[in-house]
Amino acid sequence: MCGIGGILLTPPSPVKSEWMHGFLRQLEHRGPDGYGWMSIHKGMIRQGCEVESDLFADMLIMHRRLSILDLSRAGHQPMSTSDGRFWITFNGEIYNYIELRDELRALGYEFRSRSDTEVLLAAYRQWGKDALTRLVGMFAFAIFDAQTKQLFVARDFFGIKPLYYTFWQEGFAFASEISPLLGLPGVIREINAQRLFDYLYLGVTDHGGETMFAQIKQLPAAHYMEVSLDRPNSTKVTRYWDIDVTRKAELSFEDAAIRLRDLFIESVRLHLRSDVPVGCALSGGVDSSSIASVIRLLDPTLELHAISYIASDERLSEERWVDNVGTVKNLVVHKVRLTAEDLRADLESLIDMQGEPFMSTSMYAQWRVFQTARNVGIKVMLDGQSADELLGGYASHRAAMLAGLVGQGRVLDAQRLARSMSGAFSWPKALARAFGRTVPDWIQSTIRTVTGRNTVPEWINTQWFEAHGVNTKGPSVQVGRRSLMRELYRTLTETSLPMLLHYEDRNSMAFSIESRVPFLTPALATFLFSLPESYLVATDGTTKAVFRRAMRGITPDQVLDRRDKVGFPTPEREWLIAQRSFVERTFSGSSAQRIGALRWTTILDEWQRGTRGDRMMDSRAWRWLNLTLWAQRFSAAA
Repeated sequence: MCGIGGILLTPPSPVKSEWMHGFLRQLEHRGPDGYGWMSIHKGMIRQGCEVESDLFADMLIMHRRLSILDLSRAGHQPMSTSDGRFWITFNGEIYNYIELRDELRALGYEFRSRSDTEVLLAAYRQWGKDALTRLVGMFAFAIFDAQTKQLFVARDFFGIKPLYYTFWQEGFAFASEISPLLGLPGVIREINAQRLFDYLYLGVTDHGGETMFAQIKQLPAAHYMEVSLDRPNSTKVTRYWDIDVTRKAELSFEDAAIRLRDLFIESVRLHLRSDVPVGCALSGGVDSSSIASVIRLLDPTLELHAISYIASDERLSEERWVDNVGTVKNLVVHKVRLTAEDLRADLESLIDMQGEPFMSTSMYAQWRVFQTARNVGIKVMLDGQSADELLGGYASHRAAMLAGLVGQGRVLDAQRLARSMSGAFSWPKALARAFGRTVPDWIQSTIRTVTGRNTVPEWINTQWFEAHGVNTKGPSVQVGRRSLMRELYRTLTETSLPMLLHYEDRNSMAFSIESRVPFLTPALATFLFSLPESYLVATDGTTKAVFRRAMRGITPDQVLDRRDKVGFPTPEREWLIAQRSFVERTFSGSSAQRIGALRWTTILDEWQRGTRGDRMMDSRAWRWLNLTLWAQRFSAAA
């Protein structure tokens, strides 16, 4: 886990010391254990670990190190092959590096270190881009071939680790975060109007290959990019992997549970490989409790630290579940409790670190979990992220399952599932809504328009967006889906998971913590997508059904039998009202008034009515505040 960056210049010219210093300084939290760089000019390669003034180069790649595997100098980056042809700067972990190293040794390779970085570099030398699908891990890396003068840049299967790039006035540049790229000459801070609309209207961020900045792109998950040193402005981006949604497993429910148990235990085992202390996040839900339980199964004597956020509202608190797992599995549990004053004190740092606007104050609870991990000496954390997206844990997944049953004419099963779905409407209404989801997307869109459900809120200045080329009549992210597997794929690749991985990466790296997500491997995803939908969401409404069965006897029964879903709730409305004067100063300030995408008269009216209780105050209030503070701190032009 580290911070990486690179600058390609065309034509070759001096690399100003402030550019190198800016990259290395702004990525320091990602790698506080050391840094290095390599440059090439006219075939001559230089390497160093101190910032140099006006280094003349065709290309410069940089690295900030967070030492997790092989803590010695042998793991230093940028790292080269023994002949100096290939150079790598790498962020992430390759969990199956031991198995790959053994395979490469059998092919004649010798290794100078115990690091996964050297294994990755050798794997690329042996198999080229085909090495990617052999990896089990999270990664964003760049490998330079000094012979062909090609830079190969790749991002992991799900986008766990970030990689941003831009074309600037002197060439091409990439980095683990947006901020270093904004410091390059000629990189403007104009807001991407479509991404802004998606955030304000749909609450969606981080999807696809764009960012909130028009000039900053991101390499999408499961893609690689090839850049020529001679023509850095002509890049080629290629997808190398996708979930096979056509493959179907012919397994009984019980056999599927056994297979899933084996896959999950093996994934956790690989994710525990570390030369530094490992802990886990523990919410008390099925996912995080199962990770902690499998760790204890694999290592009964490990002093296992678990970090838990405890909501102040008793109705939302999962403390009793945390205590249950902590006691049964003999964990050292550290509890995080938060106030509105805590949020206000950390808000600017949180916004700076996220780099782009985010959806809710729940991200702050996660921020403090990682801060606590650092304070107790934990450097690697295992987390249950992506289990909901893979196993059907959200309400939208049950709705999609219901729609699928209706579409198949399975009336009794649909009625059973509808009866299990608690909420604000009756089960006949749930069935009616499910039937509506079975019609084609274009008909659904028409119905939403006629009924006013596609109406853009008055506080959004549609004229501003239309003037910036945004179609405000329909979202760029499709929301109408008709089956559970299609809904899972959408949340995994377009909506929920990309955002959550963004937050997790920034929150963990803010405190130099490596966060690992053992649910998120190609093997697990491919297997789960091969199962019948009813194995994931049962017709009695049980979510994650096959996983609950798989973990029986490992995870405490009390947790596996839970049917409520709490998530990571924070008292957002109460926090904002407690900081009312700060919020209102922000809304009335000059920075807010410069954001032409919003109608501030309407916003101030809705805010006042929300604080009085005249209308519901939902996540829009946070979006207004977060966008304003982000635009102010990043000097973003809207």
